[in-house]
Amino acid sequence: MYYNDKTLVFLNGDWRYAEDAQTSLYGQTLHYGNGVFEGIRAYKNDVGFNIFKAHEHYERLHKSADLMHIKIPYSVEELVSISYELLDRNNLTDAYIRPLVYLGANMALQPTDEVNVFICAWKWEKYLGHDPIKAKISSYQRIHPASQHVEAKVVGHYTNSILATTEAKKLGYDEAILLDYTQHVSEGSGANIFIEKNGELFTPSRGNILPGITRQTVLEICKDHGIKVTEKPISKEQLLEADTAFFTGTAAEIAPIAQVNNTVFPLSWEDSIGQSIYHIYRQKVLFNDLQNQTII
Repeated sequence: MYYNDKTLVFLNGDWRYAEDAQTSLYGQTLHYGNGVFEGIRAYKNDVGFNIFKAHEHYERLHKSADLMHIKIPYSVEELVSISYELLDRNNLTDAYIRPLVYLGANMALQPTDEVNVFICAWKWEKYLGHDPIKAKISSYQRIHPASQHVEAKVVGHYTNSILATTEAKKLGYDEAILLDYTQHVSEGSGANIFIEKNGELFTPSRGNILPGITRQTVLEICKDHGIKVTEKPISKEQLLEADTAFFTGTAAEIAPIAQVNNTVFPLSWEDSIGQSIYHIYRQKVLFNDLQNQTII
């Protein structure tokens, strides 16, 4: 699914076939989860392709690394350039890009000097599909902000997401929604959430969420188009009383939610603000980073 025998990946300054890229079995990331990553999408357009908000993604990668005491040996500009070259080398246009910064052999619970940078890409459809989905409020709580840097995209944090997603799917749902330690809505297992009520949008405020780049894009679209949106704590009751809702994330893009638990939202996706935003978003992703876009 992710690679074949001709797939090239970037690893520590070299271009290698995916099957030849190797790492230590004693790595701190493998044993303890201390590593950071990003998910980035490229979109084909009529002059080539555009990697959407590549700079913002790599700036966040650097911020995540700094919070975890990891020094990335490449600048944001270098990482953006490598990503465009990666797609060119693999003849990809519509693609998902996965940069991973992982650590070398270290059994101690402290930073290690060996920092590895791996970047790969593959074709990947919308993570949650195109149809409105059913979501389940998870029995698992989102990571407490006093225990981890929730604003960092850290490898180990996603065990929380795996547990929530697995539970939801076993119960017949497509995705999970996690509450934070205050019992307010936090986010999905890998996406932020917006709810619509009486013609307005609401989304959980920062502090107990990973503030996503797609989430920020939706906020920008709302500002540009006069759509009222409020960042605030959202209770479970407010979620269930919403007219409709949607997830946002690089992998999921903008994904409509038709149902949470046993509650079916009364407003159809076709009549929602979310669908209007999605159409604007689809145009925005094609030409957001013109100065770096590859022309083919």
